[in-house]
Amino acid sequence: MSTVELIMPKLGESIMEATILKWHKKPGDKVEMDETVLDIATDKVDSEVPSTAEGTITEILYNENDVVPIGKVIARISTEGSGNEQQNPSTTEHEEAEVMEEVPYQPDEKKSNNNDGSGIRFYSPLVLNIASSEGISMSELENMEGTGQDGRVSKKDIIAYLEKRKRAPQLKEEQISQASRTHEVPATTQKQNLSPTIYSGNVEIIEMDRMRKMIAKHMIDSQNTSAHVTSFSECDVTNLVLWREKNKKEFEKREGEKITYTPLFIEAIIKCIKKYPLINSSVDGDRIIIKKDINIGMATAMPSGNLIVPVIKNADQLNLTGLTKQVNNLANAARNNKLNPDDTSNGTFTLTNVGTFGSIMGTPIINQPQVAILAVGAIKKRPVVIETEQGDSIAIRHMMYLSLSYDHRIIDGALGSTFLNAVSKELENFDGKRGF
Repeated sequence: MSTVELIMPKLGESIMEATILKWHKKPGDKVEMDETVLDIATDKVDSEVPSTAEGTITEILYNENDVVPIGKVIARISTEGSGNEQQNPSTTEHEEAEVMEEVPYQPDEKKSNNNDGSGIRFYSPLVLNIASSEGISMSELENMEGTGQDGRVSKKDIIAYLEKRKRAPQLKEEQISQASRTHEVPATTQKQNLSPTIYSGNVEIIEMDRMRKMIAKHMIDSQNTSAHVTSFSECDVTNLVLWREKNKKEFEKREGEKITYTPLFIEAIIKCIKKYPLINSSVDGDRIIIKKDINIGMATAMPSGNLIVPVIKNADQLNLTGLTKQVNNLANAARNNKLNPDDTSNGTFTLTNVGTFGSIMGTPIINQPQVAILAVGAIKKRPVVIETEQGDSIAIRHMMYLSLSYDHRIIDGALGSTFLNAVSKELENFDGKRGF
């Protein structure tokens, strides 16, 4: 018999730990190679962890809701074979692994009750997201008792803290900090009870799930970060619609992929970004960072109703067939909860199709740290005045509205409107005789 150690996998460049959501196996259960053993969550996506061997689960080292650093052993599997070959896990220390790109707070260098000797207390992205969404200040978080590894605050600790806080009046940050240091509760706290909110009428109360809380936070953060402006354009996409109708069956037969409008829209966006590169940038303080890579995010609805934005990396290096395959693969992975954290990282520009659900236009919110997002509405047949050398005429055309939300801190109305109209013209002038 030999033992194989199942470790917490690397989930992306900026992901250094994950929360265990659910174990599908327990000690004594048989497991096949690549069979799902547990579900985990990061601050970006949920993922499944497959078995790296065939055998029997002999030990599970962490519980559900525990936050585990990347590289830590989470379970052990006994396999058939000779010897006692044991895979050595990565020894990535959590004091090195907590440098995050998208953490709401960065704690100052203060002493805490963790015993790793660094003098800095670390918090997982999940704990920080909960703290931010629930209005827990950093002073509260720093004085909160943790039951996790090295005294770290776990999801269980912060949920318990919130339950206690619901039964007590809100204190000012100074009062909470002082009470935590002295382990004394002011007399007013002992006497008062926080009255629960009473809702009149016939209502149903639904708790937000973890991803919905994250989306809500990202939306508010974006509105508070960027000066949002939205411009609109009307686009005649008749040539594009007719070309797709004519070629979609042949395309699927030859490439094994269904072609939607999304890769055609992305193709036009890429051409225009190359003309106006400032659209493909981000803001860092007083600096503008123009991205040379063109990584297009595409907003995708999940079965739960939540929205996620998988990213097509280096989209400008793909032809239409390559874009189509990437669009379909990422969309299917999103709908089946199979996305990896890397699939949603490093986007430089986002496309959202509000027309999928019948909307003719929308005012999208910028996906930070990007500076622009394009929304396409539903394609509708409408009578339109056509100008020709022989005079004006009215014809039935396939029309669509485009809307571009952009960060007015660095993109003025002239550039925003110019880029939007360039995309519109690119789609209107689509070559109906082109190949794949």
